[in-house]
Amino acid sequence: MSAENTGVAAASARATQWLDLTAIVFCTLAWGTTWYAITFQLGVVDPVISVTYRFTLAAALLFAWCLLRGESLKLTRAQHAAALGVGVSTFAINYTLVYWAEERVTSAVVAVVFAAMAFMNLIGFRIAFGQRAPALAWGAASLGIAGVALLSWEEIAGANFGTRALIGLGLTFLGVIGAVVGNIYARRGEIAGATVAASTGWAMAYGAGTLALFALATGRAWVFEPTWAYTLSLFYLAAIGSVIAFLLYYGLARRRGYATASYISALAPPVAMTVSALFEDKVWGLFALGGVVLVIAGQFLLLRAKRA
Repeated sequence: MSAENTGVAAASARATQWLDLTAIVFCTLAWGTTWYAITFQLGVVDPVISVTYRFTLAAALLFAWCLLRGESLKLTRAQHAAALGVGVSTFAINYTLVYWAEERVTSAVVAVVFAAMAFMNLIGFRIAFGQRAPALAWGAASLGIAGVALLSWEEIAGANFGTRALIGLGLTFLGVIGAVVGNIYARRGEIAGATVAASTGWAMAYGAGTLALFALATGRAWVFEPTWAYTLSLFYLAAIGSVIAFLLYYGLARRRGYATASYISALAPPVAMTVSALFEDKVWGLFALGGVVLVIAGQFLLLRAKRA
């Protein structure tokens, strides 16, 4: 390789590294604040309806984005099948279970369970695609779980794990499984050659459609809460927490692997705890600070691990 080609390759690698870092930081900040934003969606409107509104709006924004950029929305049969899998698993099942879980258990406990997503992704991709992740990736994912556990230790220790809370834990764990299955379908869409924006738009549309059918079948009330808190949080969850965040997330996953991208589920809780400290008078202890150190160390190791 000539010196010129080597320089171009190095510049491209640096640009990709900055793009990866931008994706990690943005998704961490976005999803770290959505835990709090979701609380404004609970109460008057049924969670299934709220999630339906969220991803209907997100799909419309993504379709509009594709049309403005001149990107085709046409998908092949295989690409539509993958988008349907993502929509049902991630945007319908996973998110509805998260909303239900937050009605029953604190967001910190939900965050601890979701920190296992990177670990579960390694298992899921090993089963689905035969990918052998390096030991460094397993260690990094384990650090993330330990870090978030320390971060939320005081809330977990003080939680009253009665029947309602245990149901919340079960719903959260099922949500993690749904998210992992969604990542597997997203990888199948990538293999089938689907673009990120179009396939994500269709996936969100499929997810919203699935939830709408479920809501109709179960007789849920189609109401809307006409308050600034509900409306602005809905727009934030759709535009920032769904459209922009998932475009960056799936782009990062295609470049670095889904284990690296899903580790954001461990990075988001420190942001969520900071938001809680600002708006809910949450006080951090030494355990929490130690948890932040472990989470950051895990992300550093995971970025160094070679993609399977």
